Amino acid sequence: MSTQTNGSQGSGALVEVKGLKMHFPISKGVIFQRQVGAIKAVDGVTFSLYPGETLGLVGESGCGKSTTGRAILQLYRPTDGSVVFEGKELTEIKGEELRKMRRSMQMIFQDPYASLNPRMTVGSIVSEPLEVHGIGGSRKERQKRVQELLKTVGLNPYFVNRYPHEFSGGQRQRIGVARALAVNPSFIVCDEPISALDVSIQAQIINLLEDLQEELNLTYLFIAHDLSVVRHISDRIAVMYLGKIAELAERDELYANPMHPYTQALLSAVPIPDPVIENERKRIILEGDVPSPANPPQGCNFCTRCPRVMDVCREKEPEFKDHGNGHYVACWLYEEGHEG
Repeated sequence: MSTQTNGSQGSGALVEVKGLKMHFPISKGVIFQRQVGAIKAVDGVTFSLYPGETLGLVGESGCGKSTTGRAILQLYRPTDGSVVFEGKELTEIKGEELRKMRRSMQMIFQDPYASLNPRMTVGSIVSEPLEVHGIGGSRKERQKRVQELLKTVGLNPYFVNRYPHEFSGGQRQRIGVARALAVNPSFIVCDEPISALDVSIQAQIINLLEDLQEELNLTYLFIAHDLSVVRHISDRIAVMYLGKIAELAERDELYANPMHPYTQALLSAVPIPDPVIENERKRIILEGDVPSPANPPQGCNFCTRCPRVMDVCREKEPEFKDHGNGHYVACWLYEEGHEG
């Protein structure tokens, strides 16, 4: 892992995301459809990623983590905001220029069963990015590259003529990793790459990703909802709730000093292997359900469930800002004159 210590803003970033919004329209009518609202899946997300680091993005299901990853890669065209990758504004380019940029940014998908074409051999799946981007020269050279990639991810290089159904879940995810590595990217979005796997296999994939990062100087956006996994692999962690980032800090800082009430509640639910500490610590139980992203609450989007809510929380949205050492939090508890 990287020893990057920068905050969420600054120079030298590989990826800079500012005010990213991804709103999906809600339409009404059969023939003459009109927009009557929007699902605010991502609603003003800002952070930076630095070369060689892993930023963990965590939160409940449906909070906008995967949508954020896809919007950064322009698989979804953002509604608003800026995504600068290697100095280029991705939201302003398209067509051939965007296709060339995709060589440097790839994605590992969540479901290893659904993300591989069952009618294609492993060799065809891994070599497809090489053909699309015109890499590798002759067919023989590409086959050699495919075998090298399979060996890199811990698979038998002679499995090229087999089909996805002949592999276990963990092996399929390794094929997905090999496909992502085929075009020598510098940035990979890992969209919950281990959530569909057995626990024993999860550790193998995590170790593989860490080894590849060190060997190839990769930068990861690691999306997950398992806080213990994120703590193991990440340099910094961003906590997301209802389309917004509630808190962002270095890994050890976040776990030792969680500032946002939502982060505190999440961490209180993580089991501790010491029974003495586990029995003594206080769990924070959040009441109610997550509001709909089609109709988020006014003010702070966590105000309907926050155990420390104040009047100002229901009126105005808190600013997402640095409270020292790159520890960013969006919460009125830490604003002057509003301490609870």
